[in-house]
Amino acid sequence: MSKTITASQLLGEIGETAVRLRFLNMGFQFDGRSRLEAGVDGIAEVMDNGRPLARMIAVQVKATEASRYSSEDDSGFSYLLRPDDLAYWQGSNLPIILVLYRKSDETYFWKEVTVDPKREDRKLHFNKQTDTLDSNAVDRLAALTVPKAGFGYYVPPLGGGEEALVNILPVTPPTEMFIASTPYSPKQAAAILLDADEPARFDWVIKGGAFWSFADPRENACRRIVDIDQVEAIDTAVLAFHEDHDEQNNFAYLLRKAFDHQVRSDLAWNKDRKLFYFRAKAENTSRAFYYEASKKKTSTEVVNVARNKSDQARVEFVRHHAFVPRFERVFDQWYLVVNPTYFFTTNGFIPHSYPGALLAGKKRLDNSASLRGQVIMWHRFLTQPERDADNLFAEASSAPRLKFGEAPVVELATRVPEDVWGSPKKAAPEPEDVQELLFG
Repeated sequence: MSKTITASQLLGEIGETAVRLRFLNMGFQFDGRSRLEAGVDGIAEVMDNGRPLARMIAVQVKATEASRYSSEDDSGFSYLLRPDDLAYWQGSNLPIILVLYRKSDETYFWKEVTVDPKREDRKLHFNKQTDTLDSNAVDRLAALTVPKAGFGYYVPPLGGGEEALVNILPVTPPTEMFIASTPYSPKQAAAILLDADEPARFDWVIKGGAFWSFADPRENACRRIVDIDQVEAIDTAVLAFHEDHDEQNNFAYLLRKAFDHQVRSDLAWNKDRKLFYFRAKAENTSRAFYYEASKKKTSTEVVNVARNKSDQARVEFVRHHAFVPRFERVFDQWYLVVNPTYFFTTNGFIPHSYPGALLAGKKRLDNSASLRGQVIMWHRFLTQPERDADNLFAEASSAPRLKFGEAPVVELATRVPEDVWGSPKKAAPEPEDVQELLFG
């Protein structure tokens, strides 16, 4: 009987050859293994414009003729790994990826295989948009070669350049501020204002018997907590650019308090998480913010009500767009650092008891484009009063307020890989937290 090559063997060779050609077209080197391979079909080497970087990725290819993958739909599918493959890969000193090639529609999908001896779940979940093996995957593949331990190494992004938006907004405070002496501590002053029969305001700081505010205390409820005959108007720059570090903290805290007062009708402050979040207009009701982005009108659902899929009347949670603020001085300019995040409530008003898992799930879906969009949205929200001032029918306000400029833009020669960042280490307390401690 003559020797034959099975259809399965032929398909395997076609798959490996097709994947090798795909890597070459992406600018990688790809060297196939011998027939003695036990779970790695080839080694892909990262190259930068034809320059080999000696950074390798182990590749296992699985080819199919035309069959659908498990649980496949328009968005993705899952793939069950073999136990013997996982056992073999545990000893690897290279990052390992699985590449799935389907001959009928010439599709290529890839996924990193994380090797953990305690791993019980053998399923890999593929997203058809993000896990396609093409030129868009170049930077993510290169990022796999960054060591996970130690300080790591720089792997240059291999795509084209991009425009990076820095998440800081220049702040212009009022040119005039008011200082006065006071016999009260911050807690005593707050109690006096809350007991008064006129609207309380807390856009001030008290430290060491000194009262600071951008609003004249003689013209509002704060007259009750200062020595009226000691109120003095001074140039804001005197304290805004003071060289003493404590005075800088004082001024940064004043900016935060003034900001809180300025946005109080739309944003709420959560002291536990040190963030501002969009207020809900009513219980279990979504809220949208309309603004102009890149010369196009758009909107964001800044308060989103998540309902149970099987019972639409039941609300699972309410997600609020939020950000952690920090006021920083760089040379002769103050900035508001905007770190976008989310805040979760049960009905729009009561904080959720277990927000950690909800936040982690949402953060996993965020990428640089969505974060950029959130920074732009926050800028448009904070500068809305200035844009409305251009409207002849807008109501003018003489109240002192912080004004915000455009976020700086940096031109990068290369794109930043989405997946190059590892799990963040536990950070030291933010300077804003220090300021909170200083003033109670």
